[in-house]
Amino acid sequence: MKLTVYYDGQFWVGVVEEVHEGKLRAGRYVFGSEPNDSEILEFIQRQIVDLTNRLSQEINRKTPNERRVNPKRLARRVADELKNKGISSHAEETLKLEYEKRKKEKQTFSRQQREEMKERKREIKRQKAKDKHRGR
Repeated sequence: MKLTVYYDGQFWVGVVEEVHEGKLRAGRYVFGSEPNDSEILEFIQRQIVDLTNRLSQEINRKTPNERRVNPKRLARRVADELKNKGISSHAEETLKLEYEKRKKEKQTFSRQQREEMKERKREIKRQKAKDKHRGR
């Protein structure tokens, strides 16, 4: 599991990337103003598990064969990773899929609400017409 905190131009955002059985899941958490170390630690201890459990979109990720890495090379990789601020393209793709999924769910829910409202209004009109016909 990997947490990346960066400034996106308006808010400070934390992106959680989790690789499980070769599949990448990513979640986004908006901190708002610049978080201090205690806020980040509290997020890690209390909310990161809930965030990763809510994620449903996964992307297959090809991982190269893991083998022993030279310590100097590993240190260079760590330095490059620290220098590279932002999120991976795989995580961006996962976030986009999650956003699209929620968008479709909201659209279907809104459509159902509209249909129910129309049906309710239609029923009220029918009832009024019946009552008027009966002379009430």
